[in-house]
Order: sequence, then C-alpha cells, then structure tokens
Amino acid sequence: MATVAELKAGECEWEACRLNFVGLQPVKRMGRNEVLKDTLEKRGVLGHLKARIRAEVFNALDDESEPRPLLSHENLLINELIREYLEFNKYKYTASVLIAESGQPIVPLDRQFLIRELNAFEESKDNTIGPPTEGAGEER
Repeated sequence: MATVAELKAGECEWEACRLNFVGLQPVKRMGRNEVLKDTLEKRGVLGHLKARIRAEVFNALDDESEPRPLLSHENLLINELIREYLEFNKYKYTASVLIAESGQPIVPLDRQFLIRELNAFEESKDNTIGPPTEGAGEER
C-alpha cells in the first residue's frame, strides 16, 4: 500500500497503484477488475446490470410452451399492485420477470378499475392508492 506522500514523491507508478483516495488515508493497490467493479457500484450501474442479466436469463430459460396457471381475480389485483410498486421504484427488470412468470397481462390494468376493485381512493399529491376513508365511496 502506498501513501499519498509516496505518490507525490514519485515512488509509485500511476498504473501500478490504481488510486483510491479517501481523504488522507493510504491508497490501495487495486486490480483492473476491482477498479471497474468499484466504479460501476459507485455510479449505481452494477445493480442494474445484475438485474438485467437475471431478467434475460429468466427469459431465455422460460418455457413458453408450458401454459401458465390461470390467475384468480384476487391474484390479478395483487400482482398489479406489486407491479405498480416495482415500476414506481424503477425496478423495471424485476417487474418484467414478475409479468413473465406470473402470467400477468403485459398491459397494466386501468388505474381507476384497480381503485374501484380495491374500494380504495387515490391521493392527488403523489397518485398513491390508499385505504378508503370513512364514508368515502358511499352513495347518499
């Protein structure tokens, strides 16, 4: 491990050190793969790549000739809520695996239909679906 002072004095070549500065802490020697992995993690890319690979592997292994079990009405609604959660949080590869594996329709259910079926309401601020408030949805 080379220190910042050693680097300034030229005792360590740039390519050999693979600098990783954290304040005045010593610099670690890192291989190319470690540097690449560290960079991808810091940029938030590595997680997306892993999720994309998992989704593509699942799609490649998925046997489309095997029919999916029919979804019950309840499971259709539950899966749709899960899909909405995944897409809201930008877990698009996880959502794509859910759709493929569960047999959920590719086109999302209409939001107003979902709200009616769940006897819920939609808050206007952030478009979240919540439980009905007392008296909400009651006809007079």
